[in-house]
Amino acid sequence: MAGPAWSIEGVSTRPGVYLFKGADGTVLYVGKARNLRARIASYRRPGGDGRLMIAFLDKDAKSVETIVTRTEQEALLLEDTLIKQHKPPHNVRLKDDKSFLMLRIDYGERFPRLKFVRAHNPQEGKAGGRSRFFGPFATASAVRRTLSDLHRVVPLRDCPDSVMNHRSRPCLKHQLGLCSAPCVNLIDEPAYAKLVERAARVLAGDITELEDDLERRMLDASGKLEYERAALWRDRLQALRRTVEGQGVRPKDKVDRDVLGLARRGDEAVVHRLAFREGRFTESRSHHFRSRLPDEELMHDVLTALYGGGRRAVPTELVLPCAPAEGALLEHVLGNGVKLVVPGGGEKQRMLDLAGENARTELVRRDKEETREEEALASLVELLDLDPALEVIDCFDVSNMQGAHVVASRVRFRRGHPDRAGYRRFKVRDVEGQDDFAAMREVVLRSLRRGVREGDLPDLVVVDGGAAQLAKALEARAEAGAWEVGMIGLAKARAERTVGGRRIPASEERVYLPGAKAPLELPRHSSARHLLERVRDEAHRFAITYHRKERGRIQSRLDSIPGIGPVRRKALLRRFGSVAGVKQASVEELAVIENIGAELARTIVAHLRDGE
Repeated sequence: MAGPAWSIEGVSTRPGVYLFKGADGTVLYVGKARNLRARIASYRRPGGDGRLMIAFLDKDAKSVETIVTRTEQEALLLEDTLIKQHKPPHNVRLKDDKSFLMLRIDYGERFPRLKFVRAHNPQEGKAGGRSRFFGPFATASAVRRTLSDLHRVVPLRDCPDSVMNHRSRPCLKHQLGLCSAPCVNLIDEPAYAKLVERAARVLAGDITELEDDLERRMLDASGKLEYERAALWRDRLQALRRTVEGQGVRPKDKVDRDVLGLARRGDEAVVHRLAFREGRFTESRSHHFRSRLPDEELMHDVLTALYGGGRRAVPTELVLPCAPAEGALLEHVLGNGVKLVVPGGGEKQRMLDLAGENARTELVRRDKEETREEEALASLVELLDLDPALEVIDCFDVSNMQGAHVVASRVRFRRGHPDRAGYRRFKVRDVEGQDDFAAMREVVLRSLRRGVREGDLPDLVVVDGGAAQLAKALEARAEAGAWEVGMIGLAKARAERTVGGRRIPASEERVYLPGAKAPLELPRHSSARHLLERVRDEAHRFAITYHRKERGRIQSRLDSIPGIGPVRRKALLRRFGSVAGVKQASVEELAVIENIGAELARTIVAHLRDGE
């Protein structure tokens, strides 16, 4: 431990890790250094008044602890461990976000077409299909412009199979020279394949042959005074050149390189990463996080979070918007002979500009999304008269297979966004048969009890269902003593129908509130309704996914028993609830099940208990 706060007396000059702590000992920030004393000294303002250059540390940090390591590599590994252990609020924790805009050719199609897609890892030869990706593109408009220009030069189809397979005559695009009309066999597969390869060469930047051909045609037509035809070839030549220019950046060398663009607004930051391997674009991804660190400190943390601990392969070169703090240390500990480059112009600067533009676009998109979610939460609070501080919503959904093997899910939304760290799956343990109400009570009770113990309660619980499900959830809340948690039931919209001669009118989504005599119908286009539907649908998806996984596991275990098919399997699970229940049953208990009998019962016992 260093001496008094901000004193560097006695701090080692060796490599190590430092931890800034608050008054209560909470770890606020963890960093690594080649020289601990010099690194900690660098945080202090010039002038010797003891204040720190970083505002949040100057305000909240009361002490700094240092841990000496033998090597810089050990410091990197220890830093990673301590960040995972303490989860400091000011360390960068990257979250993956939207992918990049690409064009894709699917060679598995009979007549391949170019598709506008988003892709995180555009790689050729993926299992399940043969695709080739081209890009990256900065904006959706750039992709559409490139497609428009390319079709003038290489007339590939752009309609889906469902349209192409039902056409009896060419469309208008064929008349305009933008499509070769494979739909009505005006071009055969070998000739069309040549067009596809020509398009691929153009998108890969290889346009010399086609450029020469178009220029020759243009000059030939002009020489014959066929000016309209010459203008056609001129327009196609210009479109060809725009196609290549619109593709963003294609490095001329074969270096393995990642390019990191940075955009910031307040505490919000986005890093957009473009990866090139052997000169080919291979990956693009946005990572967003909150941080008040200066750019140099932040970039140091970003590189550690992205490449430290073997999270991903370190390229030969990292192109950055600014020099990170402790850059020499990073180059050493990341290994692979990596070079950190801050360009001052040229091709690398253009690559960095493209990454930065996409980081800014993603930041704007996220800002708009945040605003929408805040408005939806505010609308929900007002509509249902909830606590204005509403932030965390948990939603529960129960799924079962005809009463056998009942499972449930809990999803958590924080400030209107899925918080996957708060997702939970439950195997219902204490409910016999098909009783969704009792199952809902059990899982809500288990979740709230744990929340009370760990201080991790939501602000609102949403149960999928109506008054009966809500009543069981309220019983669970009372037993857990979690009175501060709000509770509502959300029942799906229903169409008009007749049951037992009684007409049941149509209704919108309905919210059941504790103590209310009638449910509240949510307006169809309200932001509050959309938020609750998203939460409920996510809980249902999560429960169904878990149920299918468990069902597959159960079926494979029971189906491997000679004489057990779907009917007998269902009968066993309905009676004993799970494979474990079947395994614990005696021969006599199994034999009385319909279609089982004594001989098959002995086979079941022998099979499930084999190896014990």
